[in-house]
Amino acid sequence: MNFISTISKFALLAILATGFVACSDDDEAGDIIVPSNSIVDFVADNDDYSSLAAALEVAGLTASLDGNANYTVFAPNNAAFNAFLSANGFDSLDDVPEDLLREVLLNHLQSGEIMASDLSTGYISSMATGMASEDPLSLYINTEDGVMINGMAEVTNADIEVDNGVIHAVDAVIGLPSIVDFATADPTFEILVQALTREDEFTFVETLQMTEDPAPFTVFAPTNDAFVALLEELELSGLGDIPTETLSAVLRYHVVAGANVRSGDLSDDMMVETLHGDSFTVNLGDAVTITDARDRTATVIAADVQANNGVIHVLDTVILPAE
Repeated sequence: MNFISTISKFALLAILATGFVACSDDDEAGDIIVPSNSIVDFVADNDDYSSLAAALEVAGLTASLDGNANYTVFAPNNAAFNAFLSANGFDSLDDVPEDLLREVLLNHLQSGEIMASDLSTGYISSMATGMASEDPLSLYINTEDGVMINGMAEVTNADIEVDNGVIHAVDAVIGLPSIVDFATADPTFEILVQALTREDEFTFVETLQMTEDPAPFTVFAPTNDAFVALLEELELSGLGDIPTETLSAVLRYHVVAGANVRSGDLSDDMMVETLHGDSFTVNLGDAVTITDARDRTATVIAADVQANNGVIHVLDTVILPAE
């Protein structure tokens, strides 16, 4: 290749480079501007998410979700917002109190990028806080058949990647969960729910949905296996064989009213007064255990499931009040 040919080659490359720059967006200083595709851009550019876009703006979250920090967003569409407004007695988004709207939206957010394959059945923390505590609210994820959140919102389109995170489209707004919401969403508590609703006269469900006095609640929730073991211990064939008065007393013995007692608030030999009236004793060690009024022991196998109106600690044994 001769000298003239070499010059011609570089001239051609220079022309191509100039043409490439000319086809890019420039700012006033001549710098190349790379078009962004942030979470906010995605929502704004999709008509089916106009309600979410408006809600983010009202709640003051637009700037955060348009920045450099990465987030995972469970994104409800317009139909989901309409259903949420109707179910809660709001005529429009403008009727939702701003602080409530902000917490509801934060309940759809996770810090960092979480792909659908990273999720597993169990509890994670959202970015929202509820009325009972300054600690983050929990989200119950069920991945047995797709991805279901708090038993109310299903992921319909997963892993939409944007510049500052990932979006999972959901078919419902994930409201601030009550203790009852977690109990009904988590199949671990199926027998507990059956017990709470066995009698028409029982008001446990209505009570444990309350957000005012006697809320907040601390619930020590026995698993299905715990109830099966109790029936064997009492030599009963099923839940229906437990007398109504006894069942009511046992259920109230698992509830503390007027306090959101998280695991960090517990101390060794702590006496805990229950909604039933009897107390039990907390023991700290390698695991948190509870000694009931009959000197039986239960172990806390999962702690600090935070709801809007209280907290749940999961027990491996049904505790019993005095005879």
